[in-house]
Amino acid sequence: MKVFYGIQGTGNGHITRGRIMARELRDADIAVTYLLTGRPKDQFFDMEIFNDHHWCEGLTFSVRNGKINHIKTVLKSSPFRLIKDIRQLDLSDYDLVISDFEPVTAWAARRQQKKTIGVSHQDAFRYKIPRAGSDPLAETVMKNFAPVDIGIGLHWHHFDQPILPPVIATHDVPQQIQKNKIVVYLPFENQHELIGLLASFKAFEFYIYSPDLALTSHYSHLHCRPLSLHGFQKDLYDCSGIISNAGFELASEALYLGKKILVKPLHAQMEQTSNAAALVELGYGQMMEKVDQGIIEQWLHNTKAVRINYPNTARYLVQWIKNGMPPIDQGWCKQVWSDVTVTPVELP
Repeated sequence: MKVFYGIQGTGNGHITRGRIMARELRDADIAVTYLLTGRPKDQFFDMEIFNDHHWCEGLTFSVRNGKINHIKTVLKSSPFRLIKDIRQLDLSDYDLVISDFEPVTAWAARRQQKKTIGVSHQDAFRYKIPRAGSDPLAETVMKNFAPVDIGIGLHWHHFDQPILPPVIATHDVPQQIQKNKIVVYLPFENQHELIGLLASFKAFEFYIYSPDLALTSHYSHLHCRPLSLHGFQKDLYDCSGIISNAGFELASEALYLGKKILVKPLHAQMEQTSNAAALVELGYGQMMEKVDQGIIEQWLHNTKAVRINYPNTARYLVQWIKNGMPPIDQGWCKQVWSDVTVTPVELP
């Protein structure tokens, strides 16, 4: 079987999920060609698992100070280039197309009548799950951004819908953590304002991961780090909590590792506002509408978290593909969810 796999690279969550799927597909001896879109080619990092992947610009959102700028998003988009990329992508040699909310791959597959499956958190929005900040335009964009034949939605809880647990790396959870160590990943916020706000919390060590390579701190308890897969995973492993935007994949990893979570969703981004609402509804995390010093202070002294033992969802999906992709029903989904356990965690 030959598979073409498109991955949206606007945020790191899709890429993180893609890496995990890539390992399982490789171990199953399935030949895969990858396409990455959504950010400049030189801004991707740690991409070895994707072999000699393809790249094109695709579509992305313009964000400033934690809010999507719709006007700039439209001005930066190039519909003629996008149409050209879709028409030039030849999928004739492939048996199956997978899209992780990647529009060039999805629309090219539809144009060439190739069977396409979607594996993403966004595909969960096909079902009745917690929503916030929704409107007809946002729903239309979510539905048509990367259309597929079979959408496999991923979420932290099943909500009695035919969706699956997150695709995350299932490894050992830490036996010891550094109680005052906090990982911060708010790439869409003003990084210098963020440093100024966190500077007052001198009893905590903050590891701030930022796309701004020139970002530095004059405070001994604020550690600025460039984006790095291995460095980030190392700091995430033994920290006590994360402060981040409300992306899906990072929160999934934090839940698996038993970290406390504080999210600040991107404004005007339905997925993130819905994620924040779901975390609060499930009791899995806290949220703030803006980066708020008072809320952060209260959260820093919170000692409650949950640890969720998610299964190797990627392996289930690859086996499903090898079995011929039978219709997805509640029975199969319940089988996957039966391996999930939620355990309260008392942090030191």
